[in-house]
Amino acid sequence: MDKVVVMTTCANHVEAKRIARAAVDERLAACVNVLGVPVESTYRWKGKVQRAREVMVLMKTSRKKLTALHRLVESLHSYDVPEFIAVPIAAGSPAYLAWLEECLAAPRAATRKTSRSRP
Repeated sequence: MDKVVVMTTCANHVEAKRIARAAVDERLAACVNVLGVPVESTYRWKGKVQRAREVMVLMKTSRKKLTALHRLVESLHSYDVPEFIAVPIAAGSPAYLAWLEECLAAPRAATRKTSRSRP
């Protein structure tokens, strides 16, 4: 299966929502969850142990969209090194996975029926 869940953390809800909207608008993610409760992160940065309150973001996408999604996240993110971790989806409901695929696909060009009159 080529579907994955991408995890990232953001500095605040505004940043998380901006990334979420752009990822869905550009069809790089079918669905993005911005978790409403801040997470407390402990990490090492520039030689020191740091703590921060962050917003967790989960994005559902496909492997073929990962590079473009990664570029998008980096371009909109305030961190020097934003978290970007993709975890494979081992299984899922067929209907949900079909919906996910449909959302990631490029929109089809609208076909117009033209009426022609006979000469």
